[in-house]
Amino acid sequence: MKIGFDVSQTGAGKAGCGSFAAGLLSALADVDATNDYVLYPAFGDFFREPHPAACLHPAGRRFRPGPTFRRFWDQKRFFRQPPADFETRLGNPDIIHANNFFCPTGLTRARLVYTLYDLSFLVEPAWTTEGNRTGCFDGVFRAATNADCLLSISAFSLNHFLRIFPNYPKDRTVVAPLASRFGPQSPQARPTALEGLAPDGFWLCVGTIEPRKNHERLFAAYAAWRRATGGTMPLVLAGGKGWLMDDVARIVADLGIAEHLVFTGYVSDAELAWLYASCHAFLYPSLFEGFGLPVLEAMSLGAAVISSDATSLPEVAGDAAVLVDPLDVAGLAAAMARVSSDASLRDSLRQQARARAGLFSWEKTARIVAEAYARVISLPPAWGAGVGEDAEKRGENCLRRPGG
Repeated sequence: MKIGFDVSQTGAGKAGCGSFAAGLLSALADVDATNDYVLYPAFGDFFREPHPAACLHPAGRRFRPGPTFRRFWDQKRFFRQPPADFETRLGNPDIIHANNFFCPTGLTRARLVYTLYDLSFLVEPAWTTEGNRTGCFDGVFRAATNADCLLSISAFSLNHFLRIFPNYPKDRTVVAPLASRFGPQSPQARPTALEGLAPDGFWLCVGTIEPRKNHERLFAAYAAWRRATGGTMPLVLAGGKGWLMDDVARIVADLGIAEHLVFTGYVSDAELAWLYASCHAFLYPSLFEGFGLPVLEAMSLGAAVISSDATSLPEVAGDAAVLVDPLDVAGLAAAMARVSSDASLRDSLRQQARARAGLFSWEKTARIVAEAYARVISLPPAWGAGVGEDAEKRGENCLRRPGG
């Protein structure tokens, strides 16, 4: 069997979609010894990797590259208006696995497997840009009416999808969770910006600074913790600055904590591993997650974790973290005070974290996905022959209006 696999977001600076695709493909290279793979560094009309050669390409003759395009417009036209030889140019795969929210149409022979991450763009408009929301919804909607198998990164995301698209066949869905890229033997390097900071001497939060990650309430809780306890540990924030958060400087200045925050920007894997392993505790009060990979990564390196109790995060953290309401600033500050004042609690959380993280592995997920590939190829197409107008009619019946 030949699998067409989207690796378009596995290049430098990969985030959620790229982390899933890279972790899964690396594990499939080890556990799947029979199938061949065509890798697509250019995939869809929504995202372009400027350096296709930087995308993941496992060694071996079973992995060969798919088409690339000189201009983004050429890529967009190829996927928006599939030519007559569309599947031939894609390498004649038996299955195409889409990993970056884009959902291809125009397939006549290949089965379509689609990775579902989350539907946060339907929940709160302020969490993303109009362009991102439109592109994500278009991909998920097309998957709801065309995909032969849906791989969801969490049970929460799958159940959310099935509430919005109740006519999608549930027996064509699989939960394929992420896993940590880190372990006890992972290389570690202290970030240059933290050369004067001792291990166990800082709070840590990881992720792009954007409204969905709830940094504004985190800053307020950190300020409240300092006032209530007299604590002086800085708060380290690793990750880039995202959209709609240009007023971060004003917020932290108003709270009087600007000089106690350390923004590292994007960090290498070795630097991130050091941060997870060395922090006093990891803070993740996110409002909405499809999975919550930073929580699992922090746990895999033995961090004590304080996490939001919202969406998918309890599914990841289990009983191995202190869970708080992400809207409750006082509750988050109280959790920080409890963890910072109780060494035995921190030690217990660290031990539980390692055990919890051990329940997730890319090998397990790869075996789940390999079984899904085998099953989907053994079944007839989920939606019968044809796309286009028939798919549009299916979509009219498939979508449940919010609140419906």
